[in-house]
Amino acid sequence: MPKSEFVAVPSPLEHHLGFWLRFVSNHVSRRFENLLAEQGISTSEWVAMRTLHDRSDSTHASLIRKLAMTKGAVSKVVTKLEDKGFVVRSFAGESARDQVLSLTAPGRRLVIRLAKLADENDQFFFGHLDSGKRNELMTLMQELVKHHQFSELPVE
Repeated sequence: MPKSEFVAVPSPLEHHLGFWLRFVSNHVSRRFENLLAEQGISTSEWVAMRTLHDRSDSTHASLIRKLAMTKGAVSKVVTKLEDKGFVVRSFAGESARDQVLSLTAPGRRLVIRLAKLADENDQFFFGHLDSGKRNELMTLMQELVKHHQFSELPVE
């Protein structure tokens, strides 16, 4: 091989912060997905329900923006939640485009139960860290979100 050719050695996976973030995230997410599945709910349904819980006047369009999913994908999620009795659609105006989405009473109760599962999942993975380290980790993640102006909620 001529001296002018240099073969670079790639850095090991373990030297990348992104690798460790993904490694932990996959395990945290997978366990929570399984806990949700035991309740008959998908991750995207959970995120939609949790989002609707905070706003009693959410529109179909605002949910699309918040979840950063296509109109069709959000419609499927909302239809599944309607079929399960957790969400209702009503019309604020004369157009079908003026849909307002609301949680039903069983939907609100389920959000409370699922939020406890989310808390338990966090405790399972991060409970061994003292509160200072947990707060520091949370702050660092929030700083990354703010710096990169991430706004879409993770639904998968």
